[in-house]
Amino acid sequence: MAKATRKQALGRGLSALLKDPENDIKSAEDKNAGKLVGHIVELELSSIEVNPFQPRTSFNEESLKELASSINELGVIQPITVRKLDFDKYQLVSGERRYRASKLVGLETIPAFIRIANDQESLEMALVENIQRQDLDPIEIALSYQRLIDEISLTQEQLSDRVGKNRSTIANYLRLLKLDPIIQTGMRDGFLSMGHGRALINVDDSQKQLEIYEKVLQKSLSVRETEKLVRELNGGGKDSKSEAKKAPIAKIYKKGAKEFSEYLGAKVDVKVTKKGSGKLSIPFSSEEDFERIKKLIRGEA
Repeated sequence: MAKATRKQALGRGLSALLKDPENDIKSAEDKNAGKLVGHIVELELSSIEVNPFQPRTSFNEESLKELASSINELGVIQPITVRKLDFDKYQLVSGERRYRASKLVGLETIPAFIRIANDQESLEMALVENIQRQDLDPIEIALSYQRLIDEISLTQEQLSDRVGKNRSTIANYLRLLKLDPIIQTGMRDGFLSMGHGRALINVDDSQKQLEIYEKVLQKSLSVRETEKLVRELNGGGKDSKSEAKKAPIAKIYKKGAKEFSEYLGAKVDVKVTKKGSGKLSIPFSSEEDFERIKKLIRGEA
């Protein structure tokens, strides 16, 4: 445990500056603010509170212990980010796992970047930082996107710029929130993939969604098998007379339908007759979704 109590020589002078009430920095315009904001400073863990806007609510205990062991050996390699609340009071913006693990091994201080931000900026930073993580489930990502749209008043276009994701990708995640809550829980627990969820979105009736969900779990159905079940439920199954007469769909049509789906954020279906004519089918989930697709087709988005 001796290793955990050692201090890293980061921002020692700045730490002293922060302890001086006469140099209390509350805005970027205050004296000495330039020495503080954007620099790495050693802060006492006792002066930092967790972020109430943190979208992540659960932390894997085993993973946390592994991080704590690493910190005990090597210290905190990547500084956390905090925002200044009051004199010697800070709030986490990102790095809660590092914060928790440091407390677990008995560290008294932690290296931190200090930012001066209001509640909205803090929420946005926490959400965007959360989305960049690699271990998120699809529903957690979708909820973070939705919170950015609702609480920061971002459009999907603005959100796309903030998080560096295609708008169609964001739309696909947001559509998952239309699934029955039980199915969403199944996705969060790892019983269903995002592909399964996207297939089930095309079932309008919640009870029928759940029926297919149960079959997927019982029979360990693949995404392709789930999509087939959904098509059969929607009247496009193998018992349909028109199905037997359909000509095989050429690769060019399949590829085109896939490209349309990715661009529009909706699963586009293509049907082709033996004579080469055909039609595209584009599903939408609401009036808002219909308007979104219409703007994309017109090139207005």
